[in-house]
Amino acid sequence: MNQILVTEKLYVTPELKRKKKLYKIQFFISVLLVCLLSSYYIYAEYDRNKSEEVSKQLLSEVKIENDDTIKQAEEDDVIIVVLSEREVQQTQIQETQEISSTNNEISSNTTIGGVTYTTEAIITIPKIGITYPVLSETSDELLEISVNRYWPEADKLKPNEVGNYCIVGHNYRNGKMFGRLSELENGDKIQLQDMTGRTLEYEVYNKYIVNPTDTRCTSQLTNGRKEVTLITCTNYGTQRLVVKCREV
Repeated sequence: MNQILVTEKLYVTPELKRKKKLYKIQFFISVLLVCLLSSYYIYAEYDRNKSEEVSKQLLSEVKIENDDTIKQAEEDDVIIVVLSEREVQQTQIQETQEISSTNNEISSNTTIGGVTYTTEAIITIPKIGITYPVLSETSDELLEISVNRYWPEADKLKPNEVGNYCIVGHNYRNGKMFGRLSELENGDKIQLQDMTGRTLEYEVYNKYIVNPTDTRCTSQLTNGRKEVTLITCTNYGTQRLVVKCREV
């Protein structure tokens, strides 16, 4: 009977107190880690969305420049109706030169880190629903903004010219940038618009994975064809996914 009346406090040993205290500390640390990870994820998503806005702004600037060029050309067409045939020919030549000059004078931008870049092209991949400006340089900071032209040996190569135009982009889990690039299959189409307003269509003909040190996919030996190579990270950044495309 006396044993039944013994209070619970008699069974709370120092070892039990130590374990309870340890459990509380572990619980507190777990909650803190969850909060920290959640905060990091929210901030990372906010930062990506902010960078996405820069990309959209670049696209709108290119569209405005192209629209202004077309509008000016239409206005000039109205004016040259009253000119002689010789004057019309001279005006058309001058008009073509002005349009070419306007499209080639792409304004440069500078990042907070001091990296200067321009927009070289616009890539559109209908199957995965993305459209991004292709920036002229490659850096960690620029990859946060948009996809980048890649490979130093191709610095002189312009978009939609004979050769292998390489583009690299981040593989985001939310599907932005090249996050859904792995969904592309042979026969899928991509479109590349250069700064003269010309748009060419390319077709996927190969897709494979390589190690980061394997740069054979950037070779400029294309047998006189126009190609586009898309590159992004895969397998948690340990390898690279390569998608090869050819003009159709």
